[in-house]
Amino acid sequence: MTAELVALKVDVLVTVGTQTAPYARDATTSIPVVFIFVPDPVGSKFVDSLGRPGRNMTGLSQFGADIVLKRLQFLKDMIPSLSRVALLVNPNTEVAALYKRVTDTAAAGLGLTNHTFEARSLDELGRAFDAMVKAGMQAVTINGEGLAYQQRAYIATMTLARRLPLAVWSRETFEAGALMSYGADQVAMCRRGPVFVDKILKGAKPGDLPVEQPTKLEFLLNAKIARALGLAIPQMMLLRADEVIHQ
Repeated sequence: MTAELVALKVDVLVTVGTQTAPYARDATTSIPVVFIFVPDPVGSKFVDSLGRPGRNMTGLSQFGADIVLKRLQFLKDMIPSLSRVALLVNPNTEVAALYKRVTDTAAAGLGLTNHTFEARSLDELGRAFDAMVKAGMQAVTINGEGLAYQQRAYIATMTLARRLPLAVWSRETFEAGALMSYGADQVAMCRRGPVFVDKILKGAKPGDLPVEQPTKLEFLLNAKIARALGLAIPQMMLLRADEVIHQ
């Protein structure tokens, strides 16, 4: 599909997510590319640096070490006895190693231990959650990735059935039934994408347009899920949340 678009000599390519941007990177070095929801554009070799992309690609990243740290801090505030946290990743994605490295560092800084569990497909998700229970995990965190997004409702159901508090990265994954979410406002990021396209169509070079990182972050809580898990939400967290679901 990317090759077809390149053959049409479009003015700009727009990619969404971690699984489409690599195809654009490999298909053209001349057509401008605007990416959205890319966690590590430097590590993925889309750009030379965030401030000066230097190539034919630029766009928006929805990931940051500070976001992971804050998400884990919220989990710890909710569960004072928390010590062992599970991270679910799809090892087939380029960003899995980044997620593990950043989460390991953030967890250690909070006096927690992160354990990484892998699932490459829907069939492997159930086994991953069973392994978490067997290993004595007390909560689960997930970062942006295609499989986790596609199976967000299934993941929420599986974790609740195993009484594992689930912290996710976006409103869309939170609304599927997670305990909490802390991450970028993805709708706001999508609305910024056309701004890059507009600038490029007016003559700007993508290599000169800095990659934007999240500026609007949301902290969301589900009190109904908390009750089902037997957790009491501290008043401080209720006051800090951008939104609390009670029913």
